[in-house]
Amino acid sequence: MKNFALIGAAGYIAPRHMRAIKETGNHLSVAYDINDSVGIIDSISPQSEFFTDFERFYDFAHRLKRDPKTAVNFVSVCTPNYMHLSHITAALRLGCDVICEKPLVPTRTDLEELLQVEKETGHKVYNILQLRHHQAILDLKKQVEMQPKADKYDVELTYITSRGQWYMESWKGDPRKSFGVATNIGVHFFDMLHFIFGKLEKNVLHYADAQKACGYLEYEKARVRWFLSIDANDLPEDIKGQQTTFRTITIDGDDIEFSKGFTDLHTVSYEEILAGRGYGLEDARFSVETVEYIRSAPQKAALPDEAHPMLTQLLQK
Repeated sequence: MKNFALIGAAGYIAPRHMRAIKETGNHLSVAYDINDSVGIIDSISPQSEFFTDFERFYDFAHRLKRDPKTAVNFVSVCTPNYMHLSHITAALRLGCDVICEKPLVPTRTDLEELLQVEKETGHKVYNILQLRHHQAILDLKKQVEMQPKADKYDVELTYITSRGQWYMESWKGDPRKSFGVATNIGVHFFDMLHFIFGKLEKNVLHYADAQKACGYLEYEKARVRWFLSIDANDLPEDIKGQQTTFRTITIDGDDIEFSKGFTDLHTVSYEEILAGRGYGLEDARFSVETVEYIRSAPQKAALPDEAHPMLTQLLQK
């Protein structure tokens, strides 16, 4: 049994980490968040210590190291995106391995800093890249590898996840903290595309604002038109008022269904990490570099065969 600490216990994603710790037979020793709305702990790990001051949390975790039976082995980081670097390096220097939510860090420079701190401390950082464990994605990757095409696959990725007014008032609506829509909700899709289709050869941004973005990516084995949005108005007419999320990927015109099980993969990710098969810093490099470029890229007019169908609607508004 491993002992875990969790930083960011009041966040949306934290309960998935708490359950993953429990379901893999491990112990959540202590949790931290500046917000004390963490009653979910009672239904998952009621014995865990909890602090709202980082200094008290860190001191408590450090004192646990005096006894090998209580020493924290892993720290799970579920804090706002802009705090990941600081919390990961603090956990490494505490003498722990780290499991961090995506996006891991915003820039290549930050990634290099983490590699340096890994060397200094002898501990490892793992990124949650759960789509790499989704059976539909694994099946597709195998299909692409086993059935090489003379030409590239034509792929269309659409992800619309409606968010209310609270989103723009929260840290997620601040591009200095979330790094924008393409990074905050798109990074794991970009990782998935790289995982399936290989090296990125072209990256073009067609449109971006505070609520949506779209562009074109070309990989070794695929041409991808992508669209990401948090605006409910972008939902297809036939599902408006019925569901708040629309997620689809088509390959050469065929739909690939991967909505089912999408939220159930954190435990699998933890199992793989604990078994020594987790995804580390170099695995995260591609998605970090992809979204870093998208954030600074100029918006360019789309070539006809590179435009996502939603782009026409955006440009007409």
